[in-house]
Amino acid sequence: MAWIKLIFFLRRLRFVPKRFVYEMLFWYGADIPWTVKFGDNVKIHHRGIGVVIHPRTTIGNRVQIWHGVTLGRADVFRSPHDSDFGGFVVEDDALLCAGAKVLGGSGTTRVGRGTIIAANAVLLESTGDWEVWAGIPARKVADRKDVTRPGRTPRGTFGARTSL
Repeated sequence: MAWIKLIFFLRRLRFVPKRFVYEMLFWYGADIPWTVKFGDNVKIHHRGIGVVIHPRTTIGNRVQIWHGVTLGRADVFRSPHDSDFGGFVVEDDALLCAGAKVLGGSGTTRVGRGTIIAANAVLLESTGDWEVWAGIPARKVADRKDVTRPGRTPRGTFGARTSL
């Protein structure tokens, strides 16, 4: 995790050559272009090994991405100039679990706020907010509670910290 934090820090500095940062990501097998827009507190776990993100992607705040996640076009057989693919929007508090594939077709593919894409799921459509998607192809399997509502603590949910 420390290497990924360093890479993203270096990415923001103007005097650091882009090629240097890109080569650092290459050694971990990650393909994260410069055009990807990241929110605050984005976590890419396991050094980003095998993470591939499309250049037209916007990632919100507090998103967690595990190894082997892919955000890419489903219509790769078409020329990028002929495609009506609009990119990806991953909204705040989303979780993209290990090996999840989000493949976009026409228009913008949206992963809703607080949505979980389960491990090895293949998502082919946009999702709503606070949902759980799993399977190949991915289907909605559950709804989540909004853990960011004022006055609600995330205790008992994924990533919660309990006092000793």
